[in-house]
Amino acid sequence: MGHLKENLRELADCALPAALEAMGERWSFLILRASFNGLHHFEEFQSTLGIARNILANRLGRLVDHGILSREAMADDRRKVEYRLTQKGAELLPAMLALRQWGEKWESGVPSTPVLVDLRDHQPIRKIDILSHDGRILDLHDLCWAHAEDVKPLEAVKLKAVA
Repeated sequence: MGHLKENLRELADCALPAALEAMGERWSFLILRASFNGLHHFEEFQSTLGIARNILANRLGRLVDHGILSREAMADDRRKVEYRLTQKGAELLPAMLALRQWGEKWESGVPSTPVLVDLRDHQPIRKIDILSHDGRILDLHDLCWAHAEDVKPLEAVKLKAVA
């Protein structure tokens, strides 16, 4: 399978275990999806997802502890709280979309509905791909692991002055 060979025993140098620890499991992803869809309150998550209250409280706490969601008292009623995506949480959107697209292709076999579209022109978003530094779509056979010190810096593009 391609050139992807890394030392799988060296977890300290890989961010994947830390990401999996932060997200946990299925319910965390479904809570995150609900957050992307505008849900903010414990009761909304609970009724929409059909998740047990104790599991929901645990998963919301984990997402808050990892900085993916923030927990804030509502200004009009300090007894109620809202859960909001942080910047860290919002940056999980491409990963969530890639998982959804993978599920459409390999698990359900059908496109999900509703379809995510560009707000400007209402056209569906493109498939999430791995792109090279210059925008080429890469597949498994185009990739290999390199130590950080072995990565070649990009040469600065030299722009010619227009006279």
